[in-house]
Amino acid sequence: MIFYSYDEFKSDVNMLAKELKSFKPDVILAVARGGVTLGHFLAEALEMRDLYFINSIHYEETRKLDIINIFNIPDLSKAKKVVVVDDIIDSGETMIEIKKVLLKKYPNLDLKVASIYYKENALLRPDFSAREATEWIDFFWDFEIDNLSR
Repeated sequence: MIFYSYDEFKSDVNMLAKELKSFKPDVILAVARGGVTLGHFLAEALEMRDLYFINSIHYEETRKLDIINIFNIPDLSKAKKVVVVDDIIDSGETMIEIKKVLLKKYPNLDLKVASIYYKENALLRPDFSAREATEWIDFFWDFEIDNLSR
């Protein structure tokens, strides 16, 4: 297990924001919960107000579920370029399902994916990413919550 610190996160957000400027998204769509922190910081770095959230459930704690539940889909009818952000692309199954659901509802979207981490063997590779995950990641925001609940 590796600990992913706030300082590493700040550096990665700056790098991802620079890369995203070339795409020029008009919406950041953060996957709750893992992508919310990244979405917020990217919106600040890119000076964007159009930050929305979508929910997906594919894991319960560390156990993978048989189904992927996608819900709370925001109104993207006026959007042209959307970047979907999450903390990690693990198997890639959740992000594939999110993209499928979004493009079925909004077929004209130019949709890209950004994540802090990705796994090399994932079924989907993010368009923008900072790091490859080779072991379990303990994100600083999870660490802080664990300490608060003690």
